[in-house]
Amino acid sequence: MNIGDKVRLLRAKEQGVVSRFLPDGMIEIEIEDGFRIPVMRSELVPVSPLESERLLKTTSYAPQRTVTPSAPAILSNQGIYLAFMAVNDREYTLHLINNTDWEFAYVLGEESAGATGGVQFRGLHSGLLKPKSQQKMNDHYVHASFEDWPTFVVQGLWFRAGKSSLRAPLVKRFKARTTTFFKSKTTLPVLNLPGFLTQLDAESDQPQASAPNSNRAPQPKRISPDELKAEMLKPKSELEDISFERPSAVVDLHVEKLLPNGTGNRNPADLLKLQLDTFEKTLENAIASGMNEITFIHGLGSGSLRTELHKRLGKHPNVRFFEDAQKQKFGYGATKVTIK
Repeated sequence: MNIGDKVRLLRAKEQGVVSRFLPDGMIEIEIEDGFRIPVMRSELVPVSPLESERLLKTTSYAPQRTVTPSAPAILSNQGIYLAFMAVNDREYTLHLINNTDWEFAYVLGEESAGATGGVQFRGLHSGLLKPKSQQKMNDHYVHASFEDWPTFVVQGLWFRAGKSSLRAPLVKRFKARTTTFFKSKTTLPVLNLPGFLTQLDAESDQPQASAPNSNRAPQPKRISPDELKAEMLKPKSELEDISFERPSAVVDLHVEKLLPNGTGNRNPADLLKLQLDTFEKTLENAIASGMNEITFIHGLGSGSLRTELHKRLGKHPNVRFFEDAQKQKFGYGATKVTIK
């Protein structure tokens, strides 16, 4: 479930569009007339496009009111993403995703430092993205040169046939950072495949409008050599400490270890998610703290946890290899991971 997806309530007649994810398993949805309400995730189910069309034509929100065909439909207004999908363990492809109900006319390019010290722009692609569609770019981006990746620039205009409010053009820059990029792995909307994702049109991150007579892109802040030297010579006591929790060499993912006080009302899907979240966090901490290897005890059971762990490890860019660990001690219930 992503921002912009259409959903309906299990125990009510309302339906709406996902507008924001809230803490404690709550999701904010926008229902008819622009009202937004918080709902538990377990109380929502996705609505297919065909089902959505039929519900909009037949659903009545009150006994005295009849919804006519001319009633305004609930629109998905947010959901423009840049996505990176692994081709192999060395390269990524770049995708622009439109998960809204608007047509999106776009220009996508790269900004990088020029030979004379200015900023150069290189156009990559332009076109029109239909609602709920994506466009794959031609270039591949190499994992080994991640720090040298350019700043990606997306400019776009919104269009819907008929009456609609005028929307400001979208202008967004994105620079991939190691500290956040590899934590954004998820299932990509529209593609429904694993990858790394960043949303370009979040409400709190809209760019400010430029001056009417200015056609130049805003220039990045320049740092003088003296400022750079002073920053490098700053005493360690003034620098922010960055620390990671170094996990133990063997991590037990059994539910009774993670929840010693009982599972409460969690269903099997919730428990599997807890195990996978613990695995992801522990692996990232092991990589960040410089560990060479780590072992995860997942047990045998149905084999679903072991299969999912091996699937994710096989695609992780910082994993050298993995294997069944100490069969004489764990049988086939543990996996040893060697980190690059």
